[in-house]
Amino acid sequence: IFHLFLHSRKKMGLLLLLIICQCAINSVKTHSVSNPNIILLMADDLGIGDLGCYGNRTLRTPNIDRLAEEGVTLTQHIAASPLCTPSRAAFLTGRYPIRSGMAAFSRVGVFLFAASSGGLPSEEITFSKLLKQKGYATALIGKWHLGMNCESSNDFCHHPLSHGFDYFYGLPVTNLRDCKPGQGSVFLKGVQNALVIPVQIIGITLVSLMIVQYIGLLKVPFQALVYCLLIITISLVVLIFFFYHFRHLNCFLMRDCQIIQQPLSYENLTQRLTKEAMQFIGRNADAPFLLVLSYLHVHTALYASENFKGKSKHGLYGDAVEEMDWSVGQVLDVLEKHNLSDKTLVYFTSDQGAHVEEISDAGEVHGGYNGIYKGGKSTNWEGGIRVPGLLRWPGVVQAGAYIDEPTSNMDIFPTIVKLAGAQLPSDRIIDGHDLLPLLQGKVTRSKHEFLFHYCNAYLNAVRWHPGNSESVWKVLFFTPNFSPEDSNGCYDSHVCFCHGGFITRHDPPLLFDLSRDPEEKVPLTPETESRFYEILRVIHQAVDNHTRSLHAVPNQLSWNNLLWKPWLQLCCSSPFQSCYCDYESGGSPLEVHSG
Repeated sequence: IFHLFLHSRKKMGLLLLLIICQCAINSVKTHSVSNPNIILLMADDLGIGDLGCYGNRTLRTPNIDRLAEEGVTLTQHIAASPLCTPSRAAFLTGRYPIRSGMAAFSRVGVFLFAASSGGLPSEEITFSKLLKQKGYATALIGKWHLGMNCESSNDFCHHPLSHGFDYFYGLPVTNLRDCKPGQGSVFLKGVQNALVIPVQIIGITLVSLMIVQYIGLLKVPFQALVYCLLIITISLVVLIFFFYHFRHLNCFLMRDCQIIQQPLSYENLTQRLTKEAMQFIGRNADAPFLLVLSYLHVHTALYASENFKGKSKHGLYGDAVEEMDWSVGQVLDVLEKHNLSDKTLVYFTSDQGAHVEEISDAGEVHGGYNGIYKGGKSTNWEGGIRVPGLLRWPGVVQAGAYIDEPTSNMDIFPTIVKLAGAQLPSDRIIDGHDLLPLLQGKVTRSKHEFLFHYCNAYLNAVRWHPGNSESVWKVLFFTPNFSPEDSNGCYDSHVCFCHGGFITRHDPPLLFDLSRDPEEKVPLTPETESRFYEILRVIHQAVDNHTRSLHAVPNQLSWNNLLWKPWLQLCCSSPFQSCYCDYESGGSPLEVHSG
C-alpha cells in the first residue's frame, strides 16, 4: 500500500508539473503575441520583380530577402490603389480611400504641393492613433504625402503629429524630379500643354479688343483693358515664380512641425533617415513602439550615396534599390543589438507597383520591374497593384512560408491594432482583415472574398476568390489606353489616367482567372469559360453591395484642395530669402513662416 501511495504521489506530482509547464508555455505564447513592437517598412514605386525573394537574379537585396527567409512571403499582396496618396491613406486607415475622400475625380490623383489644403481628414482613425492610445511610442520617418495644413500655414491639421505619430522626420509631400536639379520636371510638359491654348486665346482676345477699339467699332473702357492686362501679368508672374522656386517651396525636410532643411539635400539622405530610425528604436527599446519607415526610394528623382552609386547592374535605379536594402539591414541589426528581434513584427511592402514609364532625359530607365505582371503604377493591371508583402516575427509567424491568397495593404491596420490590444473602430467599415491567423498557418484561406480596385475615384476592377474554388477571378470595367499602343504603359503622358479619352470601356467587362493567367494575357469569353455570365452576375452583385456601403464625404483631392495656396506655404526664412535654411549640419531650426 505504501509503495502504491508513493507511486500515485509521483504520478500526481508529474501531472501537476506537466500542467504547470503547459500553463507557463501558454503564458509565454500569449505574452509573445501581444504588444509586440511594430516596424512597417514601405518603399515607393518598387516593382515586385525588383527583389531577390520575388525572383530577381541581378539586383542584390540580401536583407529584404532575409525577411522572406525568416518570415512569410505574400505572393498576392495588393495595394488598395495604384497611386501614392490614396494607397497610403488606405494603409493607415484600413479603408478604401474612396471612404475617406482620398480618391480624386479629376485627372490628378495625388498631392503635388506643400501648400495644398487637402489631406487625410482628422475624422479618420489611423493605426498610429490607436496604438498611441495603448501606450506605444509612434514615429513616422520618411515620406508622408497625405497633406499638411487646412486654413493657415501653421494649423498642421493633416500633419503626421495630428494622426497619432509622436515623432516625424521626413518629407511632408513627396520626392519629385523637380526636387533635384538636373533631373528634369514632371510639370513642365503638362504646364506648357495646359497654357498654350489659354494664352493664345487671351492674347488674340486682347489684340482683337484693341483693334476694334482703335477703329471705333466698339468702345472698350481703357481702364478695363489695363485691369485685364494687369491681372494676366500678375497671374503669369506668380506662376513663373512658383515653378522657378518649386524646389524651395515644396521639397523640404521637417522634424515634427519645424523645417530643418529647405530645399532638401539628397546627400546621404537614406543614411540620415536610417539613423533617425535606429535612434528611435534605441530610445524606445524598453517599451512597445510603432515605427513607420517610409523610404523615398525608388521614386524619381533617383539618388544614391557615394557608397552605392555605380555599384549595381541596373544603373542609378539599381543603386537606389541596393541602398534601401542596406537600410533594411541596419534596422534588423539594431533590433538584434537590443534583443528585440523576437519581440518585433517587421513588415516590408511598396505603396504600389513600379512606374514603368519613368525614363530620364538621357534615356536611362528610371522605373522598376514588375516581373511577369502587366502594366505598372497608376493602373489596376496586376503590375500596378501587386506589391511585395513580407512579414517576419520569429517564433510567432511561420518562417520561409509562401501564401498565395489575396491580401491587402489595408490588412495591416486590423492586424497590428489587435496585436496592440486595441479595439477596432465600431462606427465605420474597416475593409482590411487580421492577417495573423493566415501568417501562423491556423487558416489557409484569406478573408477577402472580394477586393475592389479603384483608379482614382472610379471603380476600375474587382477580384473574386470564391470560398469553394482555387480560382481568382478578376474583371476590368475599363483599361487605360497604352501609348504607344503596343507598349506596356502610357509613355506619351508619363502616367495612365482614369477617364475620358484615356481609357477604353468594356461591356461585358474583361474577365481573367489569375490562378491560370496571372499575366492577364487572354481575356476569357463565354466560349472559353462556361460560367462567364454567372461569374459576372456574382461580381455585379458584390459591386452593388459595396457601392451601397459608401457614403458621401468631402473630396480631399478636388481642384480646390489640390491647388497651391500661398497663405498655406511653409517657409523657414522668408520668401525674399528664397525660403532657404539648413539646420541638418548644426544650429537650431526656426519656426516656420507663412509664405
